[in-house]
Amino acid sequence: MRAGGGASPAEGARFALCLILGIAVLAALVAASFLVGPYAISPGDVARVLAAALVGKASGLAPNVDAVVLELRAPRIAAAIAVGASLAASGAAYQRLFRNPLVSPDILGVSAGSAVGAALALLGTLPASAIQVAAFAGGLAAVTMVVALASALGGRDRMLTLVLTGVVVGSLFGAGVALLKALADPASQLPALTFWLMGSFAAVTPHDLAGALVPMVAGIAALWLLRWRIDVLTLSPAEAASLGVPAAALRWAVIVAATLATAASVALAGTIGWVGLVVPHAARLLAGAAFARVLPLSLLTGAALMVAIDTACRVAFGAEMPPGVLTAFVGTPLFIALLALAVRRSP
Repeated sequence: MRAGGGASPAEGARFALCLILGIAVLAALVAASFLVGPYAISPGDVARVLAAALVGKASGLAPNVDAVVLELRAPRIAAAIAVGASLAASGAAYQRLFRNPLVSPDILGVSAGSAVGAALALLGTLPASAIQVAAFAGGLAAVTMVVALASALGGRDRMLTLVLTGVVVGSLFGAGVALLKALADPASQLPALTFWLMGSFAAVTPHDLAGALVPMVAGIAALWLLRWRIDVLTLSPAEAASLGVPAAALRWAVIVAATLATAASVALAGTIGWVGLVVPHAARLLAGAAFARVLPLSLLTGAALMVAIDTACRVAFGAEMPPGVLTAFVGTPLFIALLALAVRRSP
Protein backbone atom coordinates (compact mmCIF):
# COMPACT_ATOMS: atom_id res chain seq x y z
CA MET A 1 0.00 0.00 0.00
CA ARG A 2 1.42 3.39 -0.97
CA ALA A 3 0.00 5.85 1.50
CA GLY A 4 1.38 8.84 -0.36
CA GLY A 5 0.27 7.64 -3.76
CA GLY A 6 -3.00 9.61 -3.75
CA ALA A 7 -1.40 13.05 -3.60
CA SER A 8 -2.82 15.69 -5.91
CA PRO A 9 -0.58 17.26 -8.61
CA ALA A 10 -0.40 20.47 -6.55
CA GLU A 11 0.71 18.58 -3.45
CA GLY A 12 3.25 16.63 -5.48
CA ALA A 13 4.67 19.83 -6.96
CA ARG A 14 4.89 21.45 -3.54
CA PHE A 15 6.63 18.38 -2.13
CA ALA A 16 9.16 18.37 -4.99
CA LEU A 17 9.82 22.08 -4.46
CA CYS A 18 10.35 21.50 -0.73
CA LEU A 19 12.86 18.74 -1.48
CA ILE A 20 14.79 20.93 -3.92
CA LEU A 21 14.87 23.83 -1.47
CA GLY A 22 15.89 21.49 1.34
CA ILE A 23 18.81 20.12 -0.65
CA ALA A 24 19.90 23.64 -1.62
CA VAL A 25 19.71 24.92 1.96
CA LEU A 26 21.62 21.90 3.30
CA ALA A 27 24.34 22.34 0.66
CA ALA A 28 24.67 26.06 1.47
CA LEU A 29 24.90 25.38 5.20
CA VAL A 30 27.54 22.67 4.70
CA ALA A 31 29.61 25.01 2.53
CA ALA A 32 29.34 27.81 5.09
CA SER A 33 30.29 25.45 7.93
CA PHE A 34 33.50 24.47 6.12
CA LEU A 35 34.46 28.13 5.63
CA VAL A 36 33.78 29.76 8.99
CA GLY A 37 35.48 29.29 12.32
CA PRO A 38 38.50 30.47 14.30
CA TYR A 39 40.66 29.42 11.34
CA ALA A 40 39.06 30.90 8.22
CA ILE A 41 39.56 28.97 4.98
CA SER A 42 38.73 30.14 1.46
CA PRO A 43 36.22 28.24 -0.70
CA GLY A 44 38.95 27.40 -3.20
CA ASP A 45 41.16 25.84 -0.55
CA VAL A 46 38.28 23.78 0.85
CA ALA A 47 37.40 22.49 -2.63
CA ARG A 48 41.05 21.70 -3.32
CA VAL A 49 41.51 19.75 -0.08
CA LEU A 50 38.29 17.76 -0.54
CA ALA A 51 39.03 16.99 -4.18
CA ALA A 52 42.55 15.81 -3.31
CA ALA A 53 41.19 13.65 -0.48
CA LEU A 54 38.70 11.97 -2.82
CA VAL A 55 41.49 10.78 -5.12
CA GLY A 56 43.88 10.00 -2.28
CA LYS A 57 46.41 12.71 -3.05
CA ALA A 58 47.90 15.60 -1.08
CA SER A 59 46.35 19.01 -1.69
CA GLY A 60 49.70 20.82 -1.81
CA LEU A 61 48.45 23.39 0.70
CA ALA A 62 49.77 24.01 4.19
CA PRO A 63 49.38 20.96 6.48
CA ASN A 64 47.22 22.92 8.92
CA VAL A 65 44.67 23.59 6.15
CA ASP A 66 44.35 19.87 5.41
CA ALA A 67 44.08 19.11 9.13
CA VAL A 68 41.34 21.67 9.76
CA VAL A 69 39.25 20.59 6.76
CA LEU A 70 39.69 16.80 6.94
CA GLU A 71 40.25 16.08 10.62
CA LEU A 72 38.20 18.76 12.36
CA ARG A 73 35.42 20.20 10.23
CA ALA A 74 34.57 17.36 7.84
CA PRO A 75 33.93 14.76 10.60
CA ARG A 76 31.79 17.07 12.71
CA ILE A 77 29.81 18.33 9.70
CA ALA A 78 29.17 14.74 8.62
CA ALA A 79 28.26 13.84 12.20
CA ALA A 80 25.84 16.77 12.44
CA ILE A 81 24.17 15.69 9.19
CA ALA A 82 23.88 12.08 10.35
CA VAL A 83 22.64 12.92 13.85
CA GLY A 84 20.14 15.53 12.67
CA ALA A 85 18.75 13.21 9.99
CA SER A 86 18.59 10.24 12.39
CA LEU A 87 16.82 12.13 15.19
CA ALA A 88 14.35 13.74 12.78
CA ALA A 89 13.55 10.45 11.03
CA SER A 90 13.17 8.62 14.34
CA GLY A 91 10.91 11.35 15.69
CA ALA A 92 8.72 11.22 12.59
CA ALA A 93 8.48 7.42 12.84
CA TYR A 94 7.66 7.42 16.56
CA GLN A 95 5.05 10.15 16.17
CA ARG A 96 3.38 8.18 13.39
CA LEU A 97 3.66 4.90 15.27
CA PHE A 98 2.15 6.21 18.52
CA ARG A 99 -0.20 8.63 16.74
CA ASN A 100 0.98 11.39 19.06
CA PRO A 101 2.63 14.62 17.82
CA LEU A 102 4.31 15.15 21.21
CA VAL A 103 6.37 11.97 21.01
CA SER A 104 10.14 12.40 20.62
CA PRO A 105 12.91 9.87 19.83
CA ASP A 106 13.67 9.26 23.52
CA ILE A 107 10.10 8.14 24.31
CA LEU A 108 11.30 4.58 25.06
CA GLY A 109 14.13 5.67 27.36
CA VAL A 110 16.93 5.62 24.78
CA SER A 111 18.53 8.89 25.89
CA ALA A 112 18.37 8.05 29.59
CA GLY A 113 19.82 4.58 29.01
CA SER A 114 22.60 5.99 26.85
CA ALA A 115 23.37 8.57 29.52
CA VAL A 116 23.77 5.83 32.13
CA GLY A 117 26.09 3.86 29.86
CA ALA A 118 28.20 6.93 29.11
CA ALA A 119 28.31 7.91 32.78
CA LEU A 120 29.56 4.47 33.80
CA ALA A 121 32.26 4.64 31.13
CA LEU A 122 33.29 8.14 32.21
CA LEU A 123 33.50 7.09 35.86
CA GLY A 124 35.67 4.19 34.75
CA THR A 125 37.97 6.63 32.87
CA LEU A 126 37.53 4.65 29.65
CA PRO A 127 38.63 6.05 26.26
CA ALA A 128 36.25 8.00 24.02
CA SER A 129 35.49 5.02 21.77
CA ALA A 130 34.52 2.92 24.79
CA ILE A 131 32.26 5.71 26.04
CA GLN A 132 30.36 5.65 22.76
CA VAL A 133 30.02 1.88 22.85
CA ALA A 134 28.79 2.04 26.45
CA ALA A 135 26.28 4.77 25.58
CA PHE A 136 24.96 2.77 22.63
CA ALA A 137 24.68 -0.36 24.77
CA GLY A 138 22.91 1.59 27.53
CA GLY A 139 20.33 2.94 25.08
CA LEU A 140 19.60 -0.50 23.67
CA ALA A 141 19.41 -1.95 27.19
CA ALA A 142 16.81 0.63 28.22
CA VAL A 143 14.63 -0.06 25.17
CA THR A 144 14.99 -3.82 25.66
CA MET A 145 13.80 -3.41 29.26
CA VAL A 146 10.85 -1.30 28.11
CA VAL A 147 9.80 -3.82 25.47
CA ALA A 148 10.19 -6.77 27.85
CA LEU A 149 8.14 -5.11 30.60
CA ALA A 150 5.45 -3.94 28.19
CA SER A 151 5.15 -7.44 26.73
CA ALA A 152 4.90 -8.96 30.21
CA LEU A 153 2.27 -6.46 31.34
CA GLY A 154 0.13 -6.82 28.23
CA GLY A 155 -3.11 -4.85 28.30
CA ARG A 156 -5.74 -3.92 25.75
CA ASP A 157 -3.82 -0.97 24.34
CA ARG A 158 -0.30 -2.29 23.87
CA MET A 159 1.01 0.98 22.45
CA LEU A 160 -0.19 2.89 25.52
CA THR A 161 1.43 0.27 27.75
CA LEU A 162 4.66 0.63 25.80
CA VAL A 163 4.67 4.43 26.15
CA LEU A 164 3.91 4.36 29.87
CA THR A 165 6.58 1.73 30.43
CA GLY A 166 9.03 3.88 28.50
CA VAL A 167 8.27 6.85 30.73
CA VAL A 168 8.79 4.77 33.88
CA VAL A 169 12.02 3.13 32.69
CA GLY A 170 13.32 6.47 31.42
CA SER A 171 12.66 7.97 34.85
CA LEU A 172 14.50 5.06 36.48
CA PHE A 173 17.55 5.50 34.25
CA GLY A 174 17.36 9.26 34.83
CA ALA A 175 17.63 8.60 38.55
CA GLY A 176 20.63 6.40 37.77
CA VAL A 177 22.28 9.31 35.98
CA ALA A 178 21.64 11.57 38.98
CA LEU A 179 23.18 8.96 41.28
CA LEU A 180 26.28 8.61 39.11
CA LYS A 181 26.66 12.40 38.96
CA ALA A 182 26.55 12.49 42.75
CA LEU A 183 29.27 9.82 42.90
CA ALA A 184 31.47 11.45 40.24
CA ASP A 185 34.63 13.33 41.10
CA PRO A 186 33.57 17.01 41.01
CA ALA A 187 37.00 18.10 39.78
CA SER A 188 37.30 15.87 36.71
CA GLN A 189 34.52 13.36 36.09
CA LEU A 190 31.49 15.56 36.82
CA PRO A 191 32.34 18.30 34.26
CA ALA A 192 32.98 15.68 31.56
CA LEU A 193 29.66 13.96 32.31
CA THR A 194 27.76 17.26 32.38
CA PHE A 195 29.15 18.38 29.02
CA TRP A 196 28.44 14.96 27.47
CA LEU A 197 24.82 15.21 28.60
CA MET A 198 24.50 18.58 26.84
CA GLY A 199 25.80 17.11 23.58
CA SER A 200 28.82 18.02 21.46
CA PHE A 201 30.36 17.35 18.06
CA ALA A 202 33.73 18.82 19.02
CA ALA A 203 35.45 15.52 19.77
CA VAL A 204 34.04 13.49 16.85
CA THR A 205 36.77 11.69 14.89
CA PRO A 206 36.52 9.86 11.56
CA HIS A 207 36.84 6.55 13.44
CA ASP A 208 34.00 7.44 15.82
CA LEU A 209 31.83 8.56 12.93
CA ALA A 210 32.44 5.40 10.93
CA GLY A 211 31.33 3.21 13.85
CA ALA A 212 28.19 5.22 14.55
CA LEU A 213 27.15 5.49 10.91
CA VAL A 214 26.49 1.75 10.62
CA PRO A 215 23.46 1.61 12.99
CA MET A 216 22.28 5.07 11.95
CA VAL A 217 22.27 4.19 8.25
CA ALA A 218 20.70 0.80 9.01
CA GLY A 219 17.88 2.41 10.99
CA ILE A 220 17.20 5.11 8.40
CA ALA A 221 17.36 2.60 5.54
CA ALA A 222 14.81 0.37 7.27
CA LEU A 223 12.44 3.30 7.79
CA TRP A 224 12.93 4.31 4.16
CA LEU A 225 12.04 0.83 2.92
CA LEU A 226 8.94 0.80 5.14
CA ARG A 227 7.87 4.39 4.39
CA TRP A 228 4.90 3.38 2.21
CA ARG A 229 3.55 0.98 4.84
CA ILE A 230 3.96 2.96 8.05
CA ASP A 231 0.76 4.93 7.48
CA VAL A 232 -1.12 1.64 7.79
CA LEU A 233 -0.33 1.75 11.53
CA THR A 234 -2.97 4.46 11.90
CA LEU A 235 -5.61 1.86 10.96
CA SER A 236 -7.12 -0.79 13.21
CA PRO A 237 -5.47 -4.24 13.23
CA ALA A 238 -8.40 -5.69 11.28
CA GLU A 239 -8.17 -3.00 8.60
CA ALA A 240 -4.39 -3.44 8.35
CA ALA A 241 -4.84 -7.22 8.01
CA SER A 242 -7.38 -6.71 5.23
CA LEU A 243 -4.67 -4.81 3.32
CA GLY A 244 -2.22 -7.67 3.79
CA VAL A 245 0.02 -5.79 6.23
CA PRO A 246 1.14 -7.56 9.46
CA ALA A 247 0.65 -4.58 11.77
CA ALA A 248 2.36 -6.11 14.83
CA ALA A 249 5.51 -7.06 12.94
CA LEU A 250 5.56 -3.64 11.26
CA ARG A 251 5.33 -1.87 14.63
CA TRP A 252 8.30 -3.78 16.03
CA ALA A 253 10.31 -3.18 12.86
CA VAL A 254 9.70 0.58 13.19
CA ILE A 255 10.64 0.52 16.88
CA VAL A 256 13.88 -1.37 16.21
CA ALA A 257 14.88 0.88 13.29
CA ALA A 258 14.12 4.14 15.11
CA THR A 259 15.83 2.92 18.27
CA LEU A 260 19.00 1.96 16.41
CA ALA A 261 19.26 5.38 14.78
CA THR A 262 18.50 7.23 18.02
CA ALA A 263 20.86 5.20 20.21
CA ALA A 264 23.71 5.63 17.74
CA SER A 265 23.06 9.39 17.55
CA VAL A 266 23.11 9.78 21.33
CA ALA A 267 26.22 7.63 21.60
CA LEU A 268 28.04 9.77 19.03
CA ALA A 269 27.03 13.29 20.08
CA GLY A 270 25.36 13.06 23.49
CA THR A 271 21.85 14.13 24.37
CA ILE A 272 20.44 16.63 21.86
CA GLY A 273 16.76 17.37 22.27
CA TRP A 274 14.01 19.07 20.26
CA VAL A 275 15.24 18.03 16.80
CA GLY A 276 13.17 14.85 16.74
CA LEU A 277 10.14 16.69 18.12
CA VAL A 278 10.09 19.90 16.06
CA VAL A 279 11.35 18.79 12.64
CA PRO A 280 8.58 16.23 11.91
CA HIS A 281 5.98 18.93 12.67
CA ALA A 282 7.58 21.26 10.14
CA ALA A 283 7.78 18.45 7.58
CA ARG A 284 4.09 17.60 8.00
CA LEU A 285 3.07 21.24 7.59
CA LEU A 286 5.08 21.46 4.37
CA ALA A 287 4.44 18.04 2.83
CA GLY A 288 1.20 16.76 4.34
CA ALA A 289 0.56 13.85 6.66
CA ALA A 290 1.70 10.94 4.44
CA PHE A 291 4.81 9.39 5.98
CA ALA A 292 6.31 8.70 2.55
CA ARG A 293 6.62 12.46 2.11
CA VAL A 294 7.31 13.37 5.74
CA LEU A 295 10.34 11.07 6.01
CA PRO A 296 12.54 12.49 3.22
CA LEU A 297 11.68 16.05 4.17
CA SER A 298 12.43 15.29 7.83
CA LEU A 299 15.81 13.84 6.85
CA LEU A 300 16.77 16.99 4.94
CA THR A 301 15.37 19.43 7.48
CA GLY A 302 16.89 17.63 10.45
CA ALA A 303 20.31 17.49 8.80
CA ALA A 304 20.16 21.19 7.82
CA LEU A 305 19.00 22.29 11.26
CA MET A 306 21.74 20.32 13.00
CA VAL A 307 24.47 21.70 10.73
CA ALA A 308 23.19 25.23 11.34
CA ILE A 309 23.08 24.64 15.11
CA ASP A 310 26.59 23.18 15.21
CA THR A 311 28.01 26.00 13.09
CA ALA A 312 26.41 28.60 15.36
CA CYS A 313 27.77 26.79 18.41
CA ARG A 314 31.28 27.06 16.96
CA VAL A 315 31.33 30.66 15.81
CA ALA A 316 28.55 32.71 17.45
CA PHE A 317 29.85 32.71 21.01
CA GLY A 318 33.14 33.39 22.76
CA ALA A 319 33.45 29.73 23.70
CA GLU A 320 31.90 26.70 22.02
CA MET A 321 28.30 26.21 23.08
CA PRO A 322 26.88 22.68 23.51
CA PRO A 323 24.30 22.06 20.76
CA GLY A 324 21.82 20.63 23.25
CA VAL A 325 21.55 24.07 24.84
CA LEU A 326 21.04 25.91 21.56
CA THR A 327 18.47 23.42 20.24
CA ALA A 328 16.36 24.09 23.34
CA PHE A 329 16.51 27.87 22.81
CA VAL A 330 15.74 27.51 19.09
CA GLY A 331 13.29 24.61 19.40
CA THR A 332 10.97 26.21 21.94
CA PRO A 333 9.90 29.29 19.92
CA LEU A 334 9.99 27.28 16.69
CA PHE A 335 7.64 24.67 18.13
CA ILE A 336 5.28 27.39 19.38
CA ALA A 337 5.28 28.99 15.91
CA LEU A 338 4.60 25.65 14.22
CA LEU A 339 1.82 24.91 16.71
CA ALA A 340 0.22 28.30 16.06
CA LEU A 341 0.41 27.72 12.30
CA ALA A 342 -1.14 24.26 12.64
CA VAL A 343 -3.98 25.65 14.78
CA ARG A 344 -4.71 28.34 12.19
CA ARG A 345 -4.82 25.75 9.40
CA SER A 346 -7.16 23.42 11.29
CA PRO A 347 -10.87 23.87 10.55
